[in-house]
Amino acid sequence: QVRILQSGGGLVQSGGSLELACTATLIQLNAYTVAWYRQAPGKERELVSQMTPNIHDRTASLRKGRISLFLDNTQNTFTLRIANLELEDTGIYYCNAQNGPTSWWGQGTQVTVSS
Repeated sequence: QVRILQSGGGLVQSGGSLELACTATLIQLNAYTVAWYRQAPGKERELVSQMTPNIHDRTASLRKGRISLFLDNTQNTFTLRIANLELEDTGIYYCNAQNGPTSWWGQGTQVTVSS
């Protein structure tokens, strides 16, 4: 059975940084579009950032503003890093791997940013 397993999260201070990771069983993440989503309290789940790695690359990375993504195909892990945390970064974070109609979700990880 395919599983997306997340780690990291918890209570963090604003202005600090956060790192979440996910790994997968039975699939190689670099064969998928991989993404992190966030569901803030009382809101819909929304996309934080995503990347579509080249299946031939051992690693792939993407950085946009405060957000960095890193995929390590040797470890089959996908990492989200958010710098300069804001209170609005609070929410449940989900790792996702999608290829066409096939979509796999992690179990969700609570992140709470405190002032």
